[in-house]
Amino acid sequence: MTGLQRILKYIPTFLTAFVLALAVWISAVTSTDPTEERQFSQPIPIEVIGLDPGLMITNDPPDQLNVVLSAPRSVWNQLAADPSVIRAVVDLSGLEPGNHAAQVQVNVNLRPVQIVSHAPRSISVTLERLSTRTVPIDLVTRGEPAVGYQAGTPTLSQSSTVVSGPASIVERVLKVEALLDLTQVFETVNRTLTLQAVDANNAPVTGLTLTPDRVTVTLPINQKGGYRNVVVKVVTSGEVASGYRLTNISVFPPTVTVFSSNLQAISSLPGYVETMPFDLADLKDDVDISLPLNLPEGVSVVGDQTVLVRVGIAAIQSSLPLSNQKITIVGLAPNLIATLSPDTIDLILSGPLPLLDALKAGDVTISIDVTGLGRGVYQLEPKIEISIAEIKVESVLPGTIEVLITFAPTPTSGR
Repeated sequence: MTGLQRILKYIPTFLTAFVLALAVWISAVTSTDPTEERQFSQPIPIEVIGLDPGLMITNDPPDQLNVVLSAPRSVWNQLAADPSVIRAVVDLSGLEPGNHAAQVQVNVNLRPVQIVSHAPRSISVTLERLSTRTVPIDLVTRGEPAVGYQAGTPTLSQSSTVVSGPASIVERVLKVEALLDLTQVFETVNRTLTLQAVDANNAPVTGLTLTPDRVTVTLPINQKGGYRNVVVKVVTSGEVASGYRLTNISVFPPTVTVFSSNLQAISSLPGYVETMPFDLADLKDDVDISLPLNLPEGVSVVGDQTVLVRVGIAAIQSSLPLSNQKITIVGLAPNLIATLSPDTIDLILSGPLPLLDALKAGDVTISIDVTGLGRGVYQLEPKIEISIAEIKVESVLPGTIEVLITFAPTPTSGR
């Protein structure tokens, strides 16, 4: 008993030492890895679980929340590296259609972390029965085909579509439309159109899912009897001015629609109609002109009675060699003389043939500028100037001239 009493006597001392040691350890750990309380750096997505497959959420509740946590600094570093350890969950299990306030549960799969607060703590959720209906597809056309054409019977790749969504919205759907624009079409239409649910007021109904949401429409476009599309052929006479060439003749529109109550007259056309003749004689510039069509009796053109003919005309490009052209020296000081070697050059000019033919001697000047130069031998490039801008210099031979500059001889007095 004496030994047991001695041990019991020291138990308070042992406990005090243990508490003091634990306090020292906690203080040491806290000083090296202090606990920090702050808001997590990014919003947490809110997950919805337990929703009855026959229900759907029809309002727009918040899908993120902010959370304030308390954790050691080392744990904060782990949270920043892997935010997925924080989950925000809303459980809708067992809820019926109507408005509900659903609590948001936040869990952190990391220790030690304390959840101080989060916002929002609950979200408002409106649940409604999911409804589906099969609705026929109506093709709605807008506009009219080109003159002389008519639409046939359309073919749709799908005759109906399944409309799904909240029951209250599905009930508003009167029909599903596919809108097709036929404005000025003149050939068979094959298009994929987006479907649109509409209500009794023909207003679009949104918030629904259509399966499928598109339909392919094929609509034949046929030419009416007595109408025919034909190409326009431009008829010309005469020749453009000498030295010029015809670069282009185009017509707008390139095809026209013609009509006749005499089907034989339409079918006997050769596939084109001609314009009235256009005289090209002595033309030197581009021309735009409206010309009437030369139509057989009983045949008329639908729409504009004339076509625009655009005629392109350009001067024929040629070249002209000029040999032994004299060089003029400019800028020479009065007490100096300059000797050129060679003292002439050869040129090749290019440009419109009529302008080259009309070129005169004074239209081309060749010079060498020696301004500021003293005695010596220089290699200088001649400067060629042409008074007609459309004429260009293609070649200069030689490209440089040797210029010898010396003192002018002093005149001697007679005896």
